[in-house]
Amino acid sequence: MFTGIVTDMGTVRALDRRGDLRARIGTAYDTDGIDLGASIACDGCCLTVVDRGTDANGGWFDVDVSAESLARTALGAWTEGRRVNLERSLRVGDELGGHIVSGHVDGVATIVSITPEGDSMRFRFEAPPALARFIAPKGSVALNGTSLTVNEVDGAIFGVNMIPHTQAVTTWGTAAPGNAVNLEIDTLARYVARLAEAS
Repeated sequence: MFTGIVTDMGTVRALDRRGDLRARIGTAYDTDGIDLGASIACDGCCLTVVDRGTDANGGWFDVDVSAESLARTALGAWTEGRRVNLERSLRVGDELGGHIVSGHVDGVATIVSITPEGDSMRFRFEAPPALARFIAPKGSVALNGTSLTVNEVDGAIFGVNMIPHTQAVTTWGTAAPGNAVNLEIDTLARYVARLAEAS
């Protein structure tokens, strides 16, 4: 489990496309403290660490991305040098600063527009139609692993505000319209919708 609070911006150092995709991600995390088999959310996708170490360029860890994950997320667009939002898994006693995030991406949303709004930026996204009904004003979503509050919803289009801090410590500072992003809807919203269907 995760909180959607990004704690490092990693860099894709290498990509090895075999049956699955093996990615090496450079990180500021202390790799001596990362166990093999640990879960790290990479742009919101819960991935398993299969190797880790340190070299002249700093710390790194390797993850395998299955064909299923590549088909259902935006990870297939990764290129060497790309920055990636990272979050270590939640430990008992950690502060829950965002919302409960599983790291299981529900689908891919697209950035429709980015416009200044005071010191912040208003991002508008288009969600897949099947997921749009789970997104509500003042509800939570995780986008590329970042816990965000929904400001408004118009059909499949929804908007969020990115404050300057979020833009500075995540990859949102370099995002652009047309970018595909990983979308995880709020687990609570999914269960509420399911209960409504059953009643």
